[in-house]
Amino acid sequence: MSLDPQLLEILVCPQDKGPLAYSEPEQLLINERLGVAYRVEDGIPVLLSSEAQPYPEAGGAA
Repeated sequence: MSLDPQLLEILVCPQDKGPLAYSEPEQLLINERLGVAYRVEDGIPVLLSSEAQPYPEAGGAA
């Protein structure tokens, strides 16, 4: 499921208030500056600092 491009324009990281990149295949909103990602569940971004996960994940191809 893809996110609305207008929504992507206004979404920001809850930690540094900067823009987020969207990875549709992974269903993640990514903040490369901080090395964290936020999941998207059923088209709804979960933008809670407590739900951030390391990105890229340890052990993954970099």
